[in-house]
Amino acid sequence: MRLRFAGLLVACLLSACVSREPRQLVPSITLSPETVSLSEGERVGSGLNFGMTTAINESDSLTNIAILPGVRVRAVTPNGAADVAGIRAGDVILSIDGREINQPDLLDALAQQVGSDGSFVFQVRRNTTVFETTVNARMISDERSVPIELYRVDPIATRAGYTTEVYEAPGAQAVSGARIVQFFAQSPLPAANLRVGDTILALDGEPIRSAQHFITRIHTEHQLGDSVRLSVVRAADVTNGGIQNQLLEVSVPLWDPGRRVSRLSLWPLVRYESSLAPQQTRLTIGDLWLFSLFNYQHVEGEKEFSLFSLFRFATGYGELLEETAP
Repeated sequence: MRLRFAGLLVACLLSACVSREPRQLVPSITLSPETVSLSEGERVGSGLNFGMTTAINESDSLTNIAILPGVRVRAVTPNGAADVAGIRAGDVILSIDGREINQPDLLDALAQQVGSDGSFVFQVRRNTTVFETTVNARMISDERSVPIELYRVDPIATRAGYTTEVYEAPGAQAVSGARIVQFFAQSPLPAANLRVGDTILALDGEPIRSAQHFITRIHTEHQLGDSVRLSVVRAADVTNGGIQNQLLEVSVPLWDPGRRVSRLSLWPLVRYESSLAPQQTRLTIGDLWLFSLFNYQHVEGEKEFSLFSLFRFATGYGELLEETAP
């Protein structure tokens, strides 16, 4: 009886001092609204593309800021007109075809006024060197392609893609749901006998209005690893005599990252702490306040061992080296 009581006491102490967390870091996602605008519909505007962005040529002094001649190149598009002409970020454009350029607006105005491809002679300053180069600018179109939505995706809990589907039941009012269009690695849906083409009509008995509605409810009403109940309609198999659509009730466990012990404390016998961000582990055995029998800590790539708080061994520590120029 005493041994049983002691074992029960130890078990209670351990359970009270044990903390757990996901075995791996789970990224957070931002849920899309029901209606998404993938393009603002703004026209780019036609004009020449010099392949660079410019700004006012301010001096680099913080105490005496002055505006210097020319415009400073802030960025150059790789393989663009300016890049091919040898212009680099930090260069200063002094003139174009003999016309001084001291405001970025003048360069933009030139790009809008010219109606066809053209070659322009740029006078450029790099540090204290001034050189000349020819920039072959090309016209850009004012057409913008319109993005087309393919599906809504849940990359974590069910690891699948869905589209909104309207299902018309014979003699009943049409209902909508989330049709499965894509499975991703480690999706729990195939193991529950769900297939691409199945339409989820209800989650835990509550109707699904759309693909986004299903994804939003999964992430706001459930935790990873929970089991959810899905009402699913499977389309008729026309190749086998045109049987009627099947209505299935399935239980699906959401993707589970697993659990790990992050903290265990049974003073003064043992204390263990571990975290993934930052990646570190600490283990102390025999914590006697002034010293410990054994101590181990692992922080990122550095490890340290200590015995009786007297003997220490460390590995993986970086060194600060002073290098001299050859």
